Amino acid sequence: MRKTLIATALIAGLAASASVRAEEAKAPYTLTGNFTLASEYIYRGIAQTNHKPAIQGGLDFAHESGIYLGTWASNISWLSDAGGISAPIEMDFYGGYKGAVGDFGYDVGLLQYYYPGTYPDGFTSPNTLEGYVAGSYKWITLKGSYAFTNLFGAKAPNGDKTSGSYYLEANGTVPVAEGVNLIAHVGYQSVKGFDDASYTDYKLGGTADALGLTFGLFYSGTNAKGDAGEFYHNAFDKDLGAGRILFTVGKTL
Repeated sequence: MRKTLIATALIAGLAASASVRAEEAKAPYTLTGNFTLASEYIYRGIAQTNHKPAIQGGLDFAHESGIYLGTWASNISWLSDAGGISAPIEMDFYGGYKGAVGDFGYDVGLLQYYYPGTYPDGFTSPNTLEGYVAGSYKWITLKGSYAFTNLFGAKAPNGDKTSGSYYLEANGTVPVAEGVNLIAHVGYQSVKGFDDASYTDYKLGGTADALGLTFGLFYSGTNAKGDAGEFYHNAFDKDLGAGRILFTVGKTL
């Protein structure tokens, strides 16, 4: 009996020690990746790939303190479609701080959009730096973004910079079943000094998890001015803000 008690005590001690070591070894951060195939790349309601498919992926670092950093990339065509430009990729770099108080969440950070490529002399750089602030309650998130530079290379009709442009959005994600969510979005893009480039966009749809993947189906639309001769009409006679169906399939690693 004594030997049994001693053995039991030793096993309990070793188990406790192993548990402490495992807890100590637990990293204070997470590192996750994501990969998406999309029927096209639509950003703030505007087509970025001329209604053609997109391959996208990213990497995110999140520390338990609330600090986070990340990067994301996608193929694009909207710059090259203008002619005389070779810029097939969008690369995003972002970082910030997020946290929660009960059911209320908050997020503040910076996002740099970077478009590596070759541009003609005098072309206004599309690289854009935005700051953002977001607040959430349960399934609703409100967010505001502010451009510290020209907004994606746009200039006002009088030649003024479009720094100071902003984007306001409301997003809702409602779980309706295990792995199934209904998603709704509405946003307003204000382009400083350029009313004809300002517009409202919306998106309705949902996502479902299956086969280890996340499938998404949405309808996206805007009131952006995309008729012939207007700002959101491209060289291929396409209305970049026209309403259309978007399909995605993605994986988080």
